[in-house]
Amino acid sequence: MAAAWGRWARAWLCRKAWQGCGRNYRAALCAELKRPLVIEEVAPRPVQPHEVRVDVHFCGINFADILACHGQYQERHQLPFTPGMEFSGMVLETGTDVSTVKEGDRVIGLPSFNGMAEECIVDHKNLWQIPEKVSLREAAALPVSYGTAIFALERRACTQPGETVLVTAAAGATGLAVIDVATNILQAKVIAAAGSDEKCQLAMQRGAQSSVNYSRGSLKEAVGKLVGSGGVNVVIDMVGGDVFLEALRSLAYEGRIVVVGFAGGTIASLPANLLLLKNVTAMGLYWGRYRHHNFPIFSRSLSSALQYCQEGRIQPHIGEIFKLEEVRCPCVQTTNHARYHMTIIHPLVTVVNFVGYSSPFTIPSQFH
Repeated sequence: MAAAWGRWARAWLCRKAWQGCGRNYRAALCAELKRPLVIEEVAPRPVQPHEVRVDVHFCGINFADILACHGQYQERHQLPFTPGMEFSGMVLETGTDVSTVKEGDRVIGLPSFNGMAEECIVDHKNLWQIPEKVSLREAAALPVSYGTAIFALERRACTQPGETVLVTAAAGATGLAVIDVATNILQAKVIAAAGSDEKCQLAMQRGAQSSVNYSRGSLKEAVGKLVGSGGVNVVIDMVGGDVFLEALRSLAYEGRIVVVGFAGGTIASLPANLLLLKNVTAMGLYWGRYRHHNFPIFSRSLSSALQYCQEGRIQPHIGEIFKLEEVRCPCVQTTNHARYHMTIIHPLVTVVNFVGYSSPFTIPSQFH
């Protein structure tokens, strides 16, 4: 343990020395859509009064990063840009108006993008201090997936103890977070739905009580065999298309379905008569939008994730860790059955991104 802390201390001193000398830092750049990322030296800029410079230790890679690098994310970025929506690291420098964090603090950050680099400048409002018992590696895997899971289950679906939750894309980073939170925080029962036996097995290992491989047949029929004609109380859907419609038809009376994403590539039309017949509720969740519309609630979801992890009640699943230079892998490689849990990049350097792609930036072919 002491040796490990010694290595971090040496890295910290080295990074401080670089800043003192005005040295450049490395960053992964998307210079051309659907092409490999490039690692380039970037000149540091001064921090503004409200900003904080952070020495990035780990950067989580999310599906949104992959979509952005293919020009398919809802928020378009001018080229070149640096991906990376979430990171963990240590504060290097603070602006004159910043009092919430200080030099040397361990933090998680949500910069929207720009996190996949050795350092990142971010508004102090988008930083949260990491509790003592949470590692930097774990912390990097928490913000987007667990913030979304907590918000979807607690605020949007109002999940109650003992209720049954059906989660689609259950082997993805957010799907696994939903399983973790629903099972270990809310004491709900979880049915994990995924597109292969391997993914279903992972979801079961992470706490789901049962699983359904929806590539084998009707999701509604499979769920019916598990819960009977009553249906499930809550659905968290990240697939869309026919899977969404089957999940909607699997709801119990006064059930709730939360639309989180469309990983299957198809946005379904909602048959409103199904809402009426069972008095069910369909709602959406764009978690990041709350940062601008209701920041206190947005911040609370992150604070909850950190607290739950500190207490040992949740444990993020990290599938793979890559070094920063490894993100040069082609982002145009395709696969019809990609696996994507959480993966990380650590810029001392490595990457945490969502686990399972053969390279950090592959994308299912239906998104091309």
